[in-house]
Amino acid sequence: MKKILALLLTTTIAVGFLSGCIRTNYQKDKVKFLASFYPIYIMALNIVDGVEGIEVDCMAEVQVGCLHDFKLSTDNMRDIEKSDGFIINGAGMEGFIEDIANRVDGLHIIDSSIGINLLADGHHHDEDEHDHEHEDEHNHDHGEYNAHLWVSVANYIKQVENITEGIVKIDPAHEKEYRRNSKEYIAKLTKLQNEMESGLSNISDRNIITFHEAFDYFAEEFNLNIVSVIEREPGSEPNAKDLASIIDLTNETGVKALFVEPQYPDTSADIIAAETDAKVYTLDPGVSGDMNKDAYIIMMQENLKVLQKALT
Repeated sequence: MKKILALLLTTTIAVGFLSGCIRTNYQKDKVKFLASFYPIYIMALNIVDGVEGIEVDCMAEVQVGCLHDFKLSTDNMRDIEKSDGFIINGAGMEGFIEDIANRVDGLHIIDSSIGINLLADGHHHDEDEHDHEHEDEHNHDHGEYNAHLWVSVANYIKQVENITEGIVKIDPAHEKEYRRNSKEYIAKLTKLQNEMESGLSNISDRNIITFHEAFDYFAEEFNLNIVSVIEREPGSEPNAKDLASIIDLTNETGVKALFVEPQYPDTSADIIAAETDAKVYTLDPGVSGDMNKDAYIIMMQENLKVLQKALT
């Protein structure tokens, strides 16, 4: 009997010790950051590039695109719980964030939308803005504001700055490396911004129709006028009455360019083009792509070429 009790005690101690080692090793070996979806992942990838012992992953599969109506899986929750910092777009894109904050004790959430002027969802870029302050960073309902911040280069730069500050707070030991990476990346983005401004400065026809409201911040930044959107949300195809209205508007305004997105079918745009003088082009909002740290810059340079071809 004594031998059995001794064996059980030894086994219990061994299991407890082993469990402690697993958790301790996890904490010591790597600092893990989890980005909510693709564009945020690319930002974080640049900030942590080359920093030893740091891991950054993307929660949503790349093909998911924007997190419209995204439902968290058990695996998603497990990944979030294991992360040292959960990096989000904010502005209502992650409609599940309040629930996560309540369920995961001590979770560090890095909101990249802090300080960005938000456009009201369902309005074009010149109608309604809101200054996004620190104190209400997690209180926006999904759909209240247009959450496609990153499509504007200026906003993207601000998001990179916000993520950098959040990462530094969580892992101050590598602050110098993070800030160096961030500075280098922002220099590239500033160069891109200047290229975009210069390349679009002499375009005379600035009226466009977009697939959905992904490009409102982009249009605001580069002085384009979005006359209408084909779909309010991806997947909500316009009915016959809506299509007829867009066709009439296209003919009345003389819009020559309809912009669809590579992630979604362009059936509705083809119907509009067939009934008007407008042509269909593809603009990429950067919600999916290669796991390449320069992916955003490459994508925007391609968008510039498309816009120059369509509007000149």
